[in-house]
Amino acid sequence: MRVLIITADGFEDTELICPMYRLREAGFQVDIAAPEWGEVTGKHGYHVSANLSLDDVEPASYRLLLLPGGKAPALLRETPKVLDIARAFAADSRPIAAICHGPLILLSAGLIQGKKATGYKTTARKLEAGGVMYEDSEVVVDGNIITSREPLDIPAFMSEIMKAIAPAQD
Repeated sequence: MRVLIITADGFEDTELICPMYRLREAGFQVDIAAPEWGEVTGKHGYHVSANLSLDDVEPASYRLLLLPGGKAPALLRETPKVLDIARAFAADSRPIAAICHGPLILLSAGLIQGKKATGYKTTARKLEAGGVMYEDSEVVVDGNIITSREPLDIPAFMSEIMKAIAPAQD
């Protein structure tokens, strides 16, 4: 199965790297999409290779969408293609996971208004002003949306992600 991480320069390094390796460890193919394919730099200097541009993404090919935080979501939430990709996942009720500033992308896409969510503490007012029921918790799950606050919450965040993408049991 495949998962998609969308990011841009200025991502929070651990919020992309830790989930990427955990998902790969579990046997998932992890694709990283950015505004343009090639090297993307985290805010602490870590580099990852985006093997897709946003225009190359076919949302139906993926089981999970993951949106790391940092500074990247400020650009991505203003990018129509990113919002369309997120809406495609939501339309099919596929899991969407966002951490730190990542939930702001979901707010811009119109996907979390009236839902419970969390994010980095500085996002709380924006989320609440947008109609989100903000919770200061390490992870919040509302339907197919999984949100988390910060790098320290990654273990709880990944636990919920792994539950959401586990193969269905008969």
